[in-house]
This record gives sequence, structure tokens and C-alpha cells, in this order.
Amino acid sequence: MTTETAEALWPYALEVYGRPGVEPLLLRLQDDHGQCVLLLLWSLWMAATGRAIDAPTVAACVELARAWQDAAVAPLRRLRRDLKGRASQTRLQARIRTGVQALELEAERMLLQMLEESSPTPSGAQAAPDAALAQAIAAWGGEAPPARLLQQLAALGA
Repeated sequence: MTTETAEALWPYALEVYGRPGVEPLLLRLQDDHGQCVLLLLWSLWMAATGRAIDAPTVAACVELARAWQDAAVAPLRRLRRDLKGRASQTRLQARIRTGVQALELEAERMLLQMLEESSPTPSGAQAAPDAALAQAIAAWGGEAPPARLLQQLAALGA
């Protein structure tokens, strides 16, 4: 990973999400434990790029993520999943689903951009990814996932 890629959240998130085992783990944390995938990726990026993760920053970013999730990402995800669940999809329905999927991805990219813009500049050494994840999860709320899942994600995201 280049320095430029390591410092920008969107390319970092794509690279981490594409690692073997990360996608199913993040989706499990989202679907089974009510976590925000984008906030988890943000917290890993914060740790990896040496950005201080303090309570006020986490609280502000959680508020931002929750508002954008509620307004854009979650409704698009529900619509995409509803369209996918249709037993008899026509070609036109598949095109609509592909378009909704593209909008969902763009909404996610926009949230990551907003989170990056709301983040402090790097301050030095990398933080522990498991601590960053725990802080983001505590601030987000929802069901606390098992520690082993967070340890797996921290290891895969490091």
C-alpha cells in the first residue's frame, strides 16, 4: 500500500474490505450485531494511520455516520436487498437493482469522505486496531459482538 493510499480512507477501506475473510466478518457484525461497517473501517483506518481516537472525535463521527446511515445508506441497502429477494427478476428489475447498488456504494463512499474530513491529522504511531474497534463499537451501540470477532477483524485489518 502506498503512502497516499494509506492516508486516504476510501482506498484504504476498499483494500481492507477486499482482503480474504473481511467482507463476511464485517457483514456479520452489521447484520447480527447492528454495527456500522463504515464506522468499523474508519476506526481501523484511524489506528493504521496514527490518528488520535478520542471520545469527542468518536462521538462526532458516530453522530455523522448514524445520520447518513439513516438518511441514505440503510434505505438504499433495504431496497437493494428487497429487489434481490424477488423470486422472478426480469432484466429490467436486475438493472434497477444494479443502479440502486451503485447508489448505495456512492452513499458509502460519501460517508467515508465525510468521516475522513472530520478526522484529525495523523499524530504519530499507529494505535492498536482492537482498541480503536472497541471504542467505535461502544460509541455506536447495538449488540456487543463477541471479542473473538473483533480480534479477527483487528488482525485482518492490520
